Amino acid sequence: MAQRVQGTEDLYGGYMRAWERMCRTAGELFGSYGFDRIETPAIEQVATFVHGIGESTDVVRKEMFRVFSGALMERLLESGSESGLKAKQRLALRPEGTAGVVRAAVEHNFVPQGASPVKVWYGEAMFRGERPQKGRLRQFHQVGVEWLGAEDPAADAECIIMLMEFYKRMGFDPSTLTLRINSMGDAACRPAYREMVRDFIYAHREEMCEDCLERAEINPLRSFDCKNERCREVMREAPLVTDNLCDDCREHYARVKAYLDEAGVSYVEDPTLVRGLDYYTRTVFEVEVAGSGVGAIGGGGRYDGLMELEGGKPTPGLGFAVGFERMALALEQQGASLEGERPACVYVACTPEERDAVFSATLALRQAGVRTEADYQGRSLKSQFKQADKEGASLCVVLGPDEVAAGVATLRDMSTHEQVQVPMASLVDEVRARLA
Repeated sequence: MAQRVQGTEDLYGGYMRAWERMCRTAGELFGSYGFDRIETPAIEQVATFVHGIGESTDVVRKEMFRVFSGALMERLLESGSESGLKAKQRLALRPEGTAGVVRAAVEHNFVPQGASPVKVWYGEAMFRGERPQKGRLRQFHQVGVEWLGAEDPAADAECIIMLMEFYKRMGFDPSTLTLRINSMGDAACRPAYREMVRDFIYAHREEMCEDCLERAEINPLRSFDCKNERCREVMREAPLVTDNLCDDCREHYARVKAYLDEAGVSYVEDPTLVRGLDYYTRTVFEVEVAGSGVGAIGGGGRYDGLMELEGGKPTPGLGFAVGFERMALALEQQGASLEGERPACVYVACTPEERDAVFSATLALRQAGVRTEADYQGRSLKSQFKQADKEGASLCVVLGPDEVAAGVATLRDMSTHEQVQVPMASLVDEVRARLA
């Protein structure tokens, strides 16, 4: 029997309604802030992700799914090396959304010189070759935003405010959410800080894992994010970025916090927060849910150098992403659900000889935008009523020989079981009025 790949899930029924609700809420909220939707390809050149996410990250080194055609795979197996591949032949499934959006912004010149900032949001599947576990899938879904061309710290604060409002609209108790923020510095102050952290790691090399020693060469700040508990203990004594910010970064960070304070958004400063991707600069943030056991359910930050890394002109940028599956698990822990109510439905029931009348009635109702179901298996009326209950129908339209002969329909309220007869000519209007 064909089976889904481990670490993936089928979205259908209530779970699909939950994902649709998340995207719908995102569109409404982010749209009010001026964000338009974008969709980029699920498959990109490997370089798109390596440039931005960083070679030292676990995402690039261990988790990114590579994509090859059958013919190309045969060539690779024969040669035993990728050295002969062109850039356009080195492909990967997207492990996150930002790099692809920035690639699109560079390719299509979203932000020409002197233009207003561009704001986009997405709701898409992402792919990572992780060991499947609670809240970590190989195909997962994210809603995210990217804001290109804005360097004002007010933009950082507005993104965070919008993110926290999003969680509120999705049903979270705000008192259970912890927003952690930090500043990672920029090109002016971070190089010196990186050297300080590298020296610290080398001074404690006997206590650090092999991955962290490798990270020390490529990006020592990644060691703050190591999953090894001993490394985490050691790194708690490492120099802190907030003690080594330049004046501009310190001022930027202070203004972001001042805006959050003005908006009444609670936060915890975490000077060890570095996020999992290399492209971040200055403001970074994450949100966790107390007692959920799923880790961060969303986060983001500023990435002012990413456009250049992808081949574009210097352009500031920032954004965030929210994980659908993790958010659903966290809400479940709070006794809530993302699913929402099933859409209102009308069921048209009939005796076998009145099947043609049902076809006409369902056609008219559906053309009026009413979600309508009917029997297509020759069930008895009693069975059709049971099926109407299973479908969650709020109304049932009954068509028997007497109704058809009189040009009427019996309208049955499925919750109260009250019945009234209405002329067929006014059935659609009566049904819409009752559903409203």
